[in-house]
Amino acid sequence: MAPSNANPKADQPNKRARKDMGGSGSKTKEKLFHPESRKAGQLERKKLRKQKLVVAKSHRTQAQTDRIDRFVFFYHALPLDVPCLTLAEIHELIRDVWVTRHDSAIAAEEAARRKGRPRSVREEKLRALRTAELEEYRTGLEIPDLTDAPTVEMFRKWENAEPGYLPILRLIRVSSTKPDEIIVSSQGLRAKELNNTVEGVDETSMDVEK
Repeated sequence: MAPSNANPKADQPNKRARKDMGGSGSKTKEKLFHPESRKAGQLERKKLRKQKLVVAKSHRTQAQTDRIDRFVFFYHALPLDVPCLTLAEIHELIRDVWVTRHDSAIAAEEAARRKGRPRSVREEKLRALRTAELEEYRTGLEIPDLTDAPTVEMFRKWENAEPGYLPILRLIRVSSTKPDEIIVSSQGLRAKELNNTVEGVDETSMDVEK
């Protein structure tokens, strides 16, 4: 009888192939936990924490963007032929130009809307933005101190809306409810000079003549 050339291991199923086919040996298999187990609770808390961090970062980024946009507005709104503005002129600029700059777009959206139809998404966003800015102005809007000539001079040198430049500026808050008051929110790099010129005056709050 002729010897058989068959491989006795040929008919045996490959163990590795069985694992791949069944999927039970996959290293990427996700671990499952009982919904009420301690481990499941830890994972859920970790997930929620990550979500909160993402939301907080998003809010922080948006706030920074809004602040830069506001400063850019005042950078371009500054007249070139004056060393600084009076407090009354700042309030006029905020009241008549800053908070009303979207009014024409809102009016256009209203005119394009058919009677009985809801407001467009754009109109809702513009209205919400105007409301938020009016509230910020009421409670205290932060801007560079445009009543201070040295600050204005430094502010004019601000280029490309670079956020890293802003900390050198003296910043103030002005409010529609207290139009004669300036709140110094940041002295900037002129703190020593300002301390020498406002002796006996509250550095964080002072009345300014109209």
